[in-house]
Amino acid sequence: MENSKKILLVDDDKDIIEFLDYNLKKEGFTTEVANNGDEAIEIAKSFLPDLILLDVMMSGKDGIETCEIIRSMPELNNPLVAMLTARGEDYSQIAGFEAGADDYITKPIKPKLLISRINALLKRRNINPTKEKSEKTELITIGNIEIDKERYIVRKDTTDLILPRKVFELLVLLASKPGKVFTRDEIYDNIWGDSIVVGDRTIDVHIRKLREKIGADLIKTVKGVGYKFSI
Repeated sequence: MENSKKILLVDDDKDIIEFLDYNLKKEGFTTEVANNGDEAIEIAKSFLPDLILLDVMMSGKDGIETCEIIRSMPELNNPLVAMLTARGEDYSQIAGFEAGADDYITKPIKPKLLISRINALLKRRNINPTKEKSEKTELITIGNIEIDKERYIVRKDTTDLILPRKVFELLVLLASKPGKVFTRDEIYDNIWGDSIVVGDRTIDVHIRKLREKIGADLIKTVKGVGYKFSI
């Protein structure tokens, strides 16, 4: 079975790497492996993965720092990042999302669940490709904000801003209908979908990151309802 999707596996536990590599190759994915953050960054430059499975707790650069660096590299074309961790504390999940992660998978990992989560992530990325292609031919311009959906870049005045994928998608959603209040349920459904489980504070984290990038005055909170893009 062939699969055009490329996945980079990053973990300092060789047993876990072998487990992941075996099961993903069996499903037809093309894989590369890295044992630490620095190695992952170098391999990603040439491999250009569609998805990175990134362990949180590693010696040297941990997964959080590695994810932040990956998100600052536009040449990687903004790959999906799923954090792997044996820790269940909320702060680990929040830190991962703040660094730009798209999903959060807790060890130990069952093969069927892992493949299901990966396919769900990739499906969300490629949903409605025809519609997405036609939409990408146009920029969204609101005031001094210009959103380039093809390159995942936001331009504020003359400065280009590179946002983590989910933060960018959140901005596109809110900016698609300025003034409309999007409820939290609408945001969850449009950005993460029913197939991916995220914590209650996930939206709050992404809203805060978005405000830090484009300005707090542009994203308004409607108490008890949700958020809107305001100009």
